[in-house]
Amino acid sequence: MNILTRLILLLQFISCGSENSESQSEKSLIISPVKKSTQTPNNNSTSNIDSSEEVTKYSGYQLVWNDEFNYEGAPLDEKWHFQYIPIDQGGWANNEKQHYTKRRENSFVRDGTLKIVAKRELYTYKGINKSYTSARLNSKFDLKYGRIDVRAKLPSSKGTWPAIWTLGTNIGEIGNYYGNSEGNVGWPECGEIDIMEQDGTNKQLLYGTFHWSDTVGRQISSGLIKDLSSLGIADLTSEFHIYSLIWTSVSIKIYIDNLVVSELDNTALVPFDNPHYLLLNIAMGGNLGGDIPSNFKEDKMEIDYVRFYQ
Repeated sequence: MNILTRLILLLQFISCGSENSESQSEKSLIISPVKKSTQTPNNNSTSNIDSSEEVTKYSGYQLVWNDEFNYEGAPLDEKWHFQYIPIDQGGWANNEKQHYTKRRENSFVRDGTLKIVAKRELYTYKGINKSYTSARLNSKFDLKYGRIDVRAKLPSSKGTWPAIWTLGTNIGEIGNYYGNSEGNVGWPECGEIDIMEQDGTNKQLLYGTFHWSDTVGRQISSGLIKDLSSLGIADLTSEFHIYSLIWTSVSIKIYIDNLVVSELDNTALVPFDNPHYLLLNIAMGGNLGGDIPSNFKEDKMEIDYVRFYQ
């Protein structure tokens, strides 16, 4: 999300005290008549299914891809791609301060969870020095319509900007898993769904946002910022929470623990009718991460599981 959009969302943030009057900021949504939803499941290969533990079942959905992280070592190569080649002149978008790596120090599986670790350290990639490292993973599976559940515990340190999000597989972005095999439309034409972004300055703020390009090429962003108190949640860093996306041909809804964070009508005016893949990462600083404290050393996001349903 660019800095202008962040400022607009923050200026629109409304603080309310009661449970029923949720604290939120919202840009105008496009409203369309309700139409019947159609879902087209991907082929369900047994290699996509991790059966190491029981999974939640939902009426009308079947599990099509998952990782329960019940192993030790690097994230499974058949399921995850490390995206570490900078996409913006030796760096990353949104004024971020880190290099991403594929090193074990920045992402590994242990004790039943995936750890994505952001660290303060001098790191050089192709002659460009950065003072922080982290990891950015792409799922080697995409879907069009369905449900995604990610159970995660977020970093507590200021300056960290964790995200659970999707991009259209047709983006054609440098260094991502899909390359330009499914298209090369770029951003935001591909569409982006931010299932979870945590504010780097105020860890009580949770973002659920949609980005796209309209029919005449203008960048559009729409979403909500929720204060955790409005959701009855104490914090996101000491306990795991379930971040979910439910996406149909008529609507897209973002949840935390089955509580709605943000939603969008899915119409012909938005591009959310193409497959998307999942991204997991922690950025450092930047437009939403904010200032990084001088005493920051490292922090992590833990992922208990990732599950795709259709």
